[in-house]
Amino acid sequence: QVQLVESGGGLVQAGGSLRLSCTASGSIFTINSMGWYRQAPGKQRELVANIASGGSTNYADSVKGRFTISRDNAKNMVYLQMNSLKPGDTDVYYCNAAGVYSRNGYYSNKWGQGTQVTVSS
Repeated sequence: QVQLVESGGGLVQAGGSLRLSCTASGSIFTINSMGWYRQAPGKQRELVANIASGGSTNYADSVKGRFTISRDNAKNMVYLQMNSLKPGDTDVYYCNAAGVYSRNGYYSNKWGQGTQVTVSS
């Protein structure tokens, strides 16, 4: 069974930085895309950034220039370095793995349990 586990959330003052990490486990062969989404209560989950296995990246306009996504394919890990954080970045952040090929089969989408990021003004 493929599982995603996030870490690194917390409370930070505006202008500060946090680094989120996510590890995918479960006899994984390859993962097409890994990324981060965020969701506020009562709102839809939205893409923050994703990164393909080859390294191409995609960012939401609201985080461009402030957040950097990276991944370690050998370890099935993805990271999100968040700088110049704003109160508007406060949300639950979810790790996503899309197109997961594992010994137990193919998974189109897997999600982590979410980690809270709170930015105080």
